[in-house]
Amino acid sequence: MNDILVQNTTAFFEKSFGSAPQKVVLSPGRINIIGEHIDYNDGYVLPAAIDKVICFAFAKNNTKKSRIVAIDLNEDFEADLTQEITLSDVVWTNYIRGVIKQLQDNGFVFEGFNCVFSSNIPVGSGLSSSAALECGMIFGIKELFDLKIEKVDISLLGQKAEHWVGINCGIMDQFSSVHGLENKVIKLDCNTLDFEYHNADFKDYSLVLFDSNVKHSLFTSEYNTRRIECEQGLAIIKENFPEVKSFRDCTEEQLLSIQDKINPTVFKRVHFVVKEINRVIKACEALDNGNIKLLGQLLFETHDGLSQEYEVSCAELDMLVATAKADDTIIGSRLMGGGFGGCTINLIKKRHENEVKSKFSNLYLDTFGIELKFYDVKISNGTTLL
Repeated sequence: MNDILVQNTTAFFEKSFGSAPQKVVLSPGRINIIGEHIDYNDGYVLPAAIDKVICFAFAKNNTKKSRIVAIDLNEDFEADLTQEITLSDVVWTNYIRGVIKQLQDNGFVFEGFNCVFSSNIPVGSGLSSSAALECGMIFGIKELFDLKIEKVDISLLGQKAEHWVGINCGIMDQFSSVHGLENKVIKLDCNTLDFEYHNADFKDYSLVLFDSNVKHSLFTSEYNTRRIECEQGLAIIKENFPEVKSFRDCTEEQLLSIQDKINPTVFKRVHFVVKEINRVIKACEALDNGNIKLLGQLLFETHDGLSQEYEVSCAELDMLVATAKADDTIIGSRLMGGGFGGCTINLIKKRHENEVKSKFSNLYLDTFGIELKFYDVKISNGTTLL
């Protein structure tokens, strides 16, 4: 699949600019096995890069302007590197403008370039196409102009670019897009950025994403509202337990003991966060021990928390997970990503994938009148130069 994407992207570049690209970059989307909405709450997450990517083709153009073409949108724009970079009404361009601005603001010097890109990451499904776009652009500019930027700094610059666009995201998406390794998940400490790899051997089970075709947008107010609610809850916890520096230091028992001091909605949010941090630790142990059924059970528990306590689910996602719970060939399922639509991630017994897809597709269409899409994913390498 990616071979065809690379061929089409490089051919488009040659047709557009009359010469072959100097650099070709693949930047992947990501899944998160478990640890949802805790990357910005100083928790541990368990993401991995996947074999769905954005392909970029780059070349220097020996000017002070950069021209970027989004093949899939049939749109392009030009950035004058001598002028102040500002936000545009054309939303997709802001991620790239943000990358250019962050590089310039951090003292990196580069000239104009031409770039085209195309993607097979489904947009709006929670696979972090925006992080892949940011990190792929930074990586490509780094390679093109021989800039000295470490992997972790690519991640941080990408995160800052997204903040500049207006989405107060955590570091997980960018970090996993850059640091991914084939057949490995990353246990990432979102506080210190320490990380370790764990083998991602799912044994007799396949990873399949069910795309609800309900498209969420993190430009809604809900994402930032959750962050504010968690900050409020953590402040109250610290008032009562001064030794607690972050949610990872807080036990469920401590939290329950001060439940009456916390707004009920805020309590639900932070209760989910504390439990989810513990589930990530259990998930790593399950993978290390080859206990994939336990991993699946943890996925179900996470979905219940996301739906009932963090309240970022929706009827479509809840229906998919409830149906999965009742299916003997599925050992784990949960919504993945920001919520309010997007995908569920599912562990399905091998050789049963097609019958599961057929069953769910028909039931989903009958219930909601919406076509369900499926993505078989494999855990792959992070942003790389071809």
